Amino acid sequence: MTVITVSQLNTYVRSVLESDPHLSTVYVSGEISNFTNHYRSGHLYMSLKDEGAVVRAVMFRGSASKLRFEPQNGMKVIVRAKVSLYDRDGAYQIYIDDMQPDGVGALQVAFEQLKARLAAEGLFDEGRKRPLPPYPARVGVITSSTGAAVRDIINVLGRRYPLAQIVLVPVLVQGDGAPPQLVDALERLNRLHAADVIIIGRGGGSIEDLWAFNDERVARAVAASEIPVISAVGHETDFTICDFVADLRAPTPSAAAELAVPDGQQLLAFLKQRRWTLQRNMQHTVERENKRLAALKEKRCLSTPLFLVEEQGVRLDYLTRALSAAGTIALQNADKRLSAYSAKLDALSPLKVLSRGYAMALREEQPLTTVEQVAVGETVTIRLSDGQLDCTVTDVKAEKKEEA
Repeated sequence: MTVITVSQLNTYVRSVLESDPHLSTVYVSGEISNFTNHYRSGHLYMSLKDEGAVVRAVMFRGSASKLRFEPQNGMKVIVRAKVSLYDRDGAYQIYIDDMQPDGVGALQVAFEQLKARLAAEGLFDEGRKRPLPPYPARVGVITSSTGAAVRDIINVLGRRYPLAQIVLVPVLVQGDGAPPQLVDALERLNRLHAADVIIIGRGGGSIEDLWAFNDERVARAVAASEIPVISAVGHETDFTICDFVADLRAPTPSAAAELAVPDGQQLLAFLKQRRWTLQRNMQHTVERENKRLAALKEKRCLSTPLFLVEEQGVRLDYLTRALSAAGTIALQNADKRLSAYSAKLDALSPLKVLSRGYAMALREEQPLTTVEQVAVGETVTIRLSDGQLDCTVTDVKAEKKEEA
């Protein structure tokens, strides 16, 4: 009997599993649970389960970095893996090389995940979208220099609004190198203020061909652009993350060119109409003022200037007479009022009282009203109706007041 250790047993079982050709590559479908993303190592740990069983699974960083979507608990997937045993725990598990969503493509899942995340951040909100300039002087075009899209855009801009300068920034529009070039083109046009509006896009294709415009880096560069951006990716039925973030989405590159600039023919027709309206209004104004001038020429003051002077002279004489009459009446009324006031003052005058046999005692020109105001030996003045007497006080006699 041979006795082996636990480690030897686990090693042997692992070698048996790994040597079985049926277990070296297996395709397993199941639902993800207990998902853990080790951000530092980049490894993904999870379990796959169905209605009757569960198996532990690991996806190392090298394989995980190639995923187009983010695995989540509850997601049904199909994985390509190999079966082995983890020595330390003595439990078998599968090591995943590739993973695809079950029933839905990986790119579609990645698209929906990024769309939901950016929408939650508010990057799709209508309130942050900027209006397009009505008459752009420069139109920035970010697309491939060899595709049909750039030719369509240039043709439409040249036909519709030749006044606009086209600033073409050629870039890759598919493949791993496309997103960095798209981001750099957006940042360069903004940094140099080289355009008033930007068209970014390409012609139609599969979801893989359009995937550069679903890149998160491109989406954030479009959102950060200070210049309004029109997204023109693919055909009318194609939608990308770039379409949702841009200030305006065009169904095709040609439609983007039409939206970016006004119709030159319509603008010219509008200007001609405005010019005709201005000319007509000016003509009406001149005719009206000519009629007014003709009417003024018929005025007597212009045909016979001295008439105006004579007319004003007559008016001046009338005003002079009226003013003189008003002044005379005002003086008469004032005389009447003065006589009335004089009569009232004369009736109240102390001299009138003195003429009736009364006298008024004064000291230093101030009337005396009580004997207490003078003393024996002081000089007082006695005012009579026809003169005054200067007297010296020899005695002061005060009348006794009756007690109440």
